[in-house]
Amino acid sequence: MRSPQARQITPKIHAVDTPSAKTLIEKVYGDLKQDIVRGQLRPRAKLRVEELRARFQVSSSTIREALLLLVADALVTSEGQRGFRVAPVSLDDLREITTLRKMMETMALRESIALGDDNWESAVVAAFHKLSLIDTRRMRKSDEVAREWDRRNHAFHEALIGAARSQWVRHFRRILYHSAERYRALSISILNVRPGVGQEHKAIMDAALARNADLACRLAEEHIERGFATVSHIPKDILDPD
Repeated sequence: MRSPQARQITPKIHAVDTPSAKTLIEKVYGDLKQDIVRGQLRPRAKLRVEELRARFQVSSSTIREALLLLVADALVTSEGQRGFRVAPVSLDDLREITTLRKMMETMALRESIALGDDNWESAVVAAFHKLSLIDTRRMRKSDEVAREWDRRNHAFHEALIGAARSQWVRHFRRILYHSAERYRALSISILNVRPGVGQEHKAIMDAALARNADLACRLAEEHIERGFATVSHIPKDILDPD
């Protein structure tokens, strides 16, 4: 019998963890979506697969899969053999988004108010508090503050509808919300901050916590409509460049 010392020891080879194809697609999708929503990729901008492949260091198929997800979100358009572009923006598009957003938002909010428990109420109050802390800093108009305000604003509205169970309503609401974000980002960078937004948020929260669904939904609709009115004053050559 061979001694233990004489045995040939075969080292264990551990596979190096590498991101899965799904993870890579999600990463590219998320980064591009953020760039589009924040206006860093301008409307109608050409999205060249080879350039994006070099930027993200992934395969062409991964880039195309991510772009197709953005097409499904209505943030990118596919032009057949001519490739992909960032979706254009226009007042007509914003009006349609606004109308549909009011429908989806109030459906989700009404269900959330009906089903929300103590944890839901606590989440709404906490999200509002975090948002209110940055409202005054938002007047500085720095990119960092604007991005943080966007995150907290999104978290507040997500908390409001957090108890809604309809996955379809939440899905379409999310698409419409991010589509509207493009216009909101444009208004933040060009116009003065719309006054009274903080008071609008508080009024919606108070009505929701009081379980007054009719009032909360009416206030939410007015809140969304005021956002449309603000953005619609942006010069058309900026809103819909050719």
